[in-house]
Amino acid sequence: MSTQPKLLVIDDEPGVLKFVERFAPRFGLDVVGRTDARAALSELPALRPDAVLVDLKMPDINGLDVLRAIRDIDPTCQVILMTGHASVDTAIEAVKLGALDYVSKPFDLDRLGGLLTGVGKSLERRERLLEVDADIARKFAFYGMIGRSPVMHELFDAIRRFAPHVRTVLITGETGTGKELVARALHTLGSRSSRRYVTVNCSAVVEGLFESELYGHQRGAFTGASDTKVGLFEHADKGTLFLDEIGELPLAIQAKLLRAVEHGEVQRVGALDAKRVDVTVIAATNRDLRTEAAAGRFRSDLYYRLSVMELRLVPLRERREDIPYLSAAFIREAADRLKRPIIGMTAGAELALLQAPWPGNVRELRNVIERACLLSDAKMLSERDVRTAMPPTTDLPAEPAPAGAGLPAADSPWDPHFLTNAQRSQVEQAMRKAGGNKAAAARLLGVSRRTMYRWLERLDFSPRSDPRQEG
Repeated sequence: MSTQPKLLVIDDEPGVLKFVERFAPRFGLDVVGRTDARAALSELPALRPDAVLVDLKMPDINGLDVLRAIRDIDPTCQVILMTGHASVDTAIEAVKLGALDYVSKPFDLDRLGGLLTGVGKSLERRERLLEVDADIARKFAFYGMIGRSPVMHELFDAIRRFAPHVRTVLITGETGTGKELVARALHTLGSRSSRRYVTVNCSAVVEGLFESELYGHQRGAFTGASDTKVGLFEHADKGTLFLDEIGELPLAIQAKLLRAVEHGEVQRVGALDAKRVDVTVIAATNRDLRTEAAAGRFRSDLYYRLSVMELRLVPLRERREDIPYLSAAFIREAADRLKRPIIGMTAGAELALLQAPWPGNVRELRNVIERACLLSDAKMLSERDVRTAMPPTTDLPAEPAPAGAGLPAADSPWDPHFLTNAQRSQVEQAMRKAGGNKAAAARLLGVSRRTMYRWLERLDFSPRSDPRQEG
C-alpha cells in the first residue's frame, strides 16, 4: 500500500491512548487518538480512518452508538470494541452491528496484536483486489470502450476486421451505449486515421440550414449568405464524416444525402455544378431504421445504403457482467479528476449497480459514479452514495432482493471479515447443493457467476468436488 493504514483510537482514558499509540505502529498502523467520542465522530470524514478501536463504556456516549455512527458514515471502516465489562450479549450485538470483533481490558497483547495484524492484512488484501479490478478494466479497454462480455468481444473483433475496408457503416443502439466511441474506433483503425474526423449531430441542426451545413453554399445563394461556405462533406474529403442521430433527418434531406453517400457528389446551395468528394460515412441512430423505413418515416434506399455494414450495440442490462469493470474505470477516472481518495466501492454499492435497470446505459452509469464520487468523503463508495446518486426515475429496489441477490446483506467491502456467519453459511450451502459447481450455485443464489467467484475467493472456499463441475 502506498501509505500506512490509519487506526483511530477512541477512549476517555488517556493512558489507553498512549499505550495503543506505542503498541499499534509495530503492526504497520498509524495511530490517531481521541478522548472525546462525539468530537472524533465529527472528524471522521476528515480523518478517514481505515479502522477504529473504540471503548464500549464512555461518559458521554456508548461504544455501540459510536459503532452505529461509524458504520453509517463509512461502512467500510473496520471497528473493534474495547471493554472492561465484556459479555457474550455485548459481543453478539457488536458483531450484528458490523464490528470486526471486541477485545477485553486489560489487554491480552497476543489477542490485540492478532486483531491489528488481521486489520492490516485485510486492508492490504482489499486494496490488491481493487487494483486487480482496475487492471482488468484497463486490460479490457478498447478505444474508450470497456467490456469483458462475449457480445463486447464480438463487437471489438468486428471493428478490427472491418475498419480498414468499409466506406459506409450504420451503428445502432440505445442512447448511451457508446455509438460515438465505436465511430471513432472505426476511424482510428481505418486507412484514413490521419485525415479529418468530422461529427454532425443531425438532431441539432435547423432544417432550413441543414443543406448549407452538409453541402455548403455559394455567396448570395440566400439572404445572409455573404460568403461562400464549404460544407461538411467537402471539409471531410478523404476523411470520415460521422452522422450522429441520422434517424432524425427530415425525409426531404434524406434524398440528397443518398446521392452524396452513394455517388460521392455534393452540390452547394446556389451552385450549378456538383463536386466530387471521397468520404467514409459512419451513421448512428437509436431508432430501428428498418421499422422506420417500413412506416415511411425513413427512406428505405438510404437505409440499405448505410447498412452495408451494421453494428448493433447491446444495452447495458444485457451485459451486466461488465458493470464492475466499467465502474472501476469510472471511479478511477472521477477520483483522479475530482482529487478524491476513492479507490473502489463496497459490496452493497456494487450490488445496487448490478440491480439497476440502466435506461441510459453506460452514459448513465458514468454519471451516477461521478455523482457518487462527489457525494463521498470515504475511500470506498457505499451503497448509500450510489443510491443517492441514482436519478429519481431509476427503478432500483429499496432493499436488496431476497436469496442470493441480498448477499452480502450489509453494505460492506469485499472481504470475508465483513460477511456474517449466516451469509457464509448461505454461500457454502449453495455450493454443497450445486455439488461444487460455481455457476449452478450462483443461479441458486440469484447472482452473477462473477459475483459468486468473488465471494468464494474471499471466503477461501475450496469444495471437494469434481473440477469439471466448476462451470
